[in-house]
Amino acid sequence: MSELLNLSLTEARDALKSKKITSVELTEAYIGAMEEGKSLNAFITETPEKAREMAKASDAKLAKGEGGAMEGLPIGMKDLFCTKGVLTTAASHILDGFKPEYESTVSQNLWDAGAVMLGKLNLDEFAMGSANITSHYGNVENPWRRSGGGNQKLVPGGSSGGSAAAVSGRLAIAATGTDTGGSIRQPASFCGIVGMKPTYGRCSRWGIVAFASSLDQAGPITRNVKDAALMLGAMAGHDPKDSTSANLAVPDFEAALTGDIRGMKIGIPKEYRMDGMPEEIDALWKRGAEMLKDAGAEIVDISLPHTKYALPTYYIIAPAEASSNLARYDGVRYGLREEGGNLIEMYENTRAAGFGDEVKRRVLIGTYVLSAGYYDAYYLKAQKVRALLKKDFDDAYGKVDAILTPTAPSAAFAIGENQDDPIKMYLNDVFTVPASLAGIPGISVPVGLSEDGLPLGLQLLGKPFDEETVLKVGHVLEQAAGFDAVPAFRAGSK
Repeated sequence: MSELLNLSLTEARDALKSKKITSVELTEAYIGAMEEGKSLNAFITETPEKAREMAKASDAKLAKGEGGAMEGLPIGMKDLFCTKGVLTTAASHILDGFKPEYESTVSQNLWDAGAVMLGKLNLDEFAMGSANITSHYGNVENPWRRSGGGNQKLVPGGSSGGSAAAVSGRLAIAATGTDTGGSIRQPASFCGIVGMKPTYGRCSRWGIVAFASSLDQAGPITRNVKDAALMLGAMAGHDPKDSTSANLAVPDFEAALTGDIRGMKIGIPKEYRMDGMPEEIDALWKRGAEMLKDAGAEIVDISLPHTKYALPTYYIIAPAEASSNLARYDGVRYGLREEGGNLIEMYENTRAAGFGDEVKRRVLIGTYVLSAGYYDAYYLKAQKVRALLKKDFDDAYGKVDAILTPTAPSAAFAIGENQDDPIKMYLNDVFTVPASLAGIPGISVPVGLSEDGLPLGLQLLGKPFDEETVLKVGHVLEQAAGFDAVPAFRAGSK
């Protein structure tokens, strides 16, 4: 079983096409792995029978030499994507029992490409969090442990922590994630795998439970860059049902991985070297730049002068949009209903019981910044700063092809650590938020280990709709780093 679980997405694809393995065999291995890995709490809903049916159908197609790009490959789906007839919770009590009558466009694209659904993966409630500790369904555990640090349980990052833990712990061969302020890239860094946020508009948001509509974007979480290229190609595409979906052809992302970055210019933004940055993060960043230089790229110092305003800007815009989006959960149309003496009381009781503390905090912040008298002072000003942040990147891409930064300011921390300090938790997103506000693509690639033996990632950012360059440079960085460390917990390792 372990041999099957250690296959990457593209290796498994090739093995299925050459009929060395069957989708049923591969899927059964992952169903066993989900059982073995229950302690990680990565899944909210498992769908083994559905997976078996889909695997059989894929084997029938493969036997006839047919099938899509993801034919027969068992993946996990972040429980923020609506899946027809399958419980969809957004990790919130308020969506108890909600089984959509429709399929999100991204999940439908993946099923059309032949992917097999193992189940729905845990996340921070409504994707609000940086540690996967705000889920109504409990904390997700990172499969990694500190070397010599006992058996202390660590966070997997958030909000796509269930997706990252499942892929790192070999409970799924790949998974979907969503990234609003870093929710794909940061958990990928904490779990030693690859996470990619495409350009805003590359993947449809239709059928994804909304957090902050101008920021949310779906992307792949995989074990290597080549897998990310394959999966992104299957997820992406224009969708008339989403007015923000870009009407652009989807390139062959895998073909972009030529390994040749000679002559390319890689920017190093001085503003990302912040006061108090841990020495090991700074050293990793320098090492990554050296790797790309050795591969023939030119390293260029650049400036993104408004970077220091990104985090406060994000924590005005995202809660404002969240407070608006979450107004629909009132006990009338979806999930939970707590009765009251009248309609208003029913609304109040339902929302008080249905939302967790972090969601309530962000709804209150968002409602405040949108309120009369404060809209211009906070929300409108934040939108103007966002335009300046976007201009910083536009100016930089006049000089460079891609930008290299750390993904997160630390390695994974212990569950419970920082939990009572929301500001410290929000700082986890300090390196990922600027790209989210600018809507540009980014990828996190594992490059080294902390002094505690935990994975550390570097982030590559690219021009809008130039995922090919991001993947190409990320692939070169991955090959140079040769990251082959494995987590303490791996399904099938015994």
